[in-house]
Amino acid sequence: MSAQSIPKLLTVDEFEQLPDPPGGRYELRHGEAVFVTWPVRQHKDLQYFLRELLAPMAKPFGFRVDVEYPYRPLPENEVWGADVVCIAESRHRQVEKWLVGSPELVIEVKSPSNTKSELHDKAMTTLAGAGAVEFWIVDAKTRTVTVFTTRGMHLYEGGMAVPVEMFGGRIQLQELFAALE
Repeated sequence: MSAQSIPKLLTVDEFEQLPDPPGGRYELRHGEAVFVTWPVRQHKDLQYFLRELLAPMAKPFGFRVDVEYPYRPLPENEVWGADVVCIAESRHRQVEKWLVGSPELVIEVKSPSNTKSELHDKAMTTLAGAGAVEFWIVDAKTRTVTVFTTRGMHLYEGGMAVPVEMFGGRIQLQELFAALE
């Protein structure tokens, strides 16, 4: 019988020692370093447009909208980057390196490399983090937005509008996906 090697899960401290890889960055997901490529133009366009649509709604409520935001949804073995976030300014000002917990709203712009199970895991883990209210998956290919909350999930498509309950606003899908034309 041969001895099997058990992979060691990385801590946040060990993760910080990893060198930056060419062509992207690492995220720490459940103790494993996962390579994430830099976003392509269409992905960046959606990030920019989401920020432009959300910022006027968020600012009066004391929130900032940011892109490529680092956070630690759970206390150890996790360091993730969000495509777009809405976070209370008061929480943002407490961040030294990474937000401990989850931003109030996290938006993931789906990439071709994302799997359904990976996105579901990211949504559930983010919602488990302190502070989280909603997690959105924006899919340019299907022109849909899936919203996860602690109460469930809802799919928005076609001529629908996604409610932004935190700010009492709405984002029309046609307006959002106009960024792709």
